[in-house]
Amino acid sequence: MEGVLTGLHQSPVHGQSVEFAEHKEYAPGDEIKHIDWRAYAKLDKYYVKRFEMETNLRALLVVDGSGSMAYGRGAMTKLQYGAVCAGALAYLLVRQGDQVGLIVAGDADAGSTERLPSGVRSFLPFAASTGHVQEVLRRLDAAVGRGPTDLSGALDFAAEKAGRRGMVVVLSDLFDPTERSLPALKMLRGRRHDVLLLHLLDREEIDFPFDDPTRFLSMEDERQIDAQPRQIRESYLQELRRFLEDTRRELTRADVDYVQIPTDRAPDRVLLELLARREGSA
Repeated sequence: MEGVLTGLHQSPVHGQSVEFAEHKEYAPGDEIKHIDWRAYAKLDKYYVKRFEMETNLRALLVVDGSGSMAYGRGAMTKLQYGAVCAGALAYLLVRQGDQVGLIVAGDADAGSTERLPSGVRSFLPFAASTGHVQEVLRRLDAAVGRGPTDLSGALDFAAEKAGRRGMVVVLSDLFDPTERSLPALKMLRGRRHDVLLLHLLDREEIDFPFDDPTRFLSMEDERQIDAQPRQIRESYLQELRRFLEDTRRELTRADVDYVQIPTDRAPDRVLLELLARREGSA
């Protein structure tokens, strides 16, 4: 997987790069190639562009910890699957010298001393050490899917903490009744962050394989519905297709990298394909 890790960077140049910082008046010894001829035409003075080294990538991982993410009838729940993917990305990014931060979205933990805004359960600032990766993994392992979805609150916080242009990776099922998640994702992209959404869905949510009379329980509140699955299957699948198509179209139009992932796929294979595809499009 490390061979295609550069796929996380959309720039074709991996690692450090130079970024324009400011102008300064030309002095003997300055490189002529850095003279800003447009500035000369306006001001009749020679100015050169100064550049500074841009530090390695800063990647912020946002993992949805709401109740719906606790669903999963296979080997892993959606939250566990997202935690595996996020942990692997954190390890690989830090391994190549990049800084990683973590946000777990959801309601606050009982007894938590962290003062965090609504929608943010846990926040780990950017760092790039082995010990930091271990703390990322510890928090991901401790994450429990519960409570209502307020992913947009976590994304607003991500925009505040992401700072300069970087990368934001969001792992969620997007079951947000407020419908504010997509605008928040587009806002992050509008700030020139590289935004990657890994849309996690359980196979049962995709196929709706139920036949017998079933009581469906909400995992985020106390609602329940008694239904005949055969009677509602087609309408459910139509609504799901519409939701997925609308989501993909809206985010693709906003230049957000959208990837739908059924959680019965092997996480390592999914990440390998994802990174290889991004490397090819860099």
